[in-house]
Amino acid sequence: MTDPGARPPRPTRELRAWRNAVFAVFFLSGLSMASWVARIPAVRDFNELSTQGVGLVILAGSIASIGGLVAAPIVLARFGPRIGMASTLMVVSVGLVSVGIGSSIVPSIPLVVVGLALFGFGNGAVDVIMNVSGAEAEREIGRTVMPLMHAFFSFGTVAGAAVAAGASALSIAVFPHLLAVAIAIAIGVVIAVRFVPVRTELGDAPEGDGEPDAAQPRRTFGERLRASLRVWGDLRLWLIGLVMLGMSFAEGSANDWIALAVVDGHHLDATTAAAVFTVFTVAMTASRVLGGPVLDRFGRVPVIRVLAAVGAGGLALFIFGTEPWMLVVGTILWGAGCSLGFPVGMSAAADVPDRAESAARVSAVAMIGYCAFLVGPPVLGFLGEHFGILNALLVLLGLLVVAGLAAPAVRERTGRR
Repeated sequence: MTDPGARPPRPTRELRAWRNAVFAVFFLSGLSMASWVARIPAVRDFNELSTQGVGLVILAGSIASIGGLVAAPIVLARFGPRIGMASTLMVVSVGLVSVGIGSSIVPSIPLVVVGLALFGFGNGAVDVIMNVSGAEAEREIGRTVMPLMHAFFSFGTVAGAAVAAGASALSIAVFPHLLAVAIAIAIGVVIAVRFVPVRTELGDAPEGDGEPDAAQPRRTFGERLRASLRVWGDLRLWLIGLVMLGMSFAEGSANDWIALAVVDGHHLDATTAAAVFTVFTVAMTASRVLGGPVLDRFGRVPVIRVLAAVGAGGLALFIFGTEPWMLVVGTILWGAGCSLGFPVGMSAAADVPDRAESAARVSAVAMIGYCAFLVGPPVLGFLGEHFGILNALLVLLGLLVVAGLAAPAVRERTGRR
């Protein structure tokens, strides 16, 4: 049977440029996220917000992020990944500027809320679209690079946090700082997407230059949208989403609650809590940098099973440990254990011959994974309020076990290892 997505191999130089372009988009998304988060205290002080007020403002961004996740398949089907990534990161840039104006020029909570809504919507949408493009690049390259792409998001957050810390130390107001970041993101994404190839089956308009992709018939917007909805009937896709749900839940909840669990649950000081959180982020990033070759060597299913067991063991050590070294070791295992669930889920969802169907499948599981990031922390907060934060973390342990049991769903299907 002929592979519907078959095309002449791209030159290595083009594949590297495509891969690096997606690296850049992941980096810019991480940069934007850390730039906002690091300036929350300054935004709060300038607008004289209470803690509850900050929470409500952040809620606007979270709700908009869900809207972006829902809209992403529509944007992708209508405009394709090139215009989709560029336009959504432009929306992020506009949102950052709006937040900056309302946080250092004119005190305006409505401006901040509107800015955060744009910021959240743009980041929610680009999260899906950049994973679709990344999965396509990985498939054509023939090696696992999705974990490294997600590591570039982490690199972006580190860079954003460092720049924000420097701006704060130099007493640079929120507006000029976020304006500079917004300009950098806008310029960076426009340059990056030029190296993403045209894929008519994903929604790009043909360039008419005779390249293989442009020669393929372009399906109508309605056909592509219906295809993106049809994949939700695939049981295997839901099982892949279950793997991503468990590991994304563990990852996202750690970002929000691990420091508080160290202080409130284990009764250690804030400095130790910050150090433990740093250990978690380093373990996550290092595992993603090293994860590609490991996956290519051993395969997705064994790696995910082992990592689920490692993560569950690390969580148990963190929850029930009584010594600081136990928390550190548990945190390392926790971070490593949930590091590859999201990128592996993306690769597994894309692992079908039909490239248009692949894009729809990646969009679907990305929505499941990112919803876990958004929903997980509030759920843990509710459980922590009633049962204690360490007891609430037992939910993560259970979800990692479920992710390990669902691991066979991510098995390679097109023969690529």
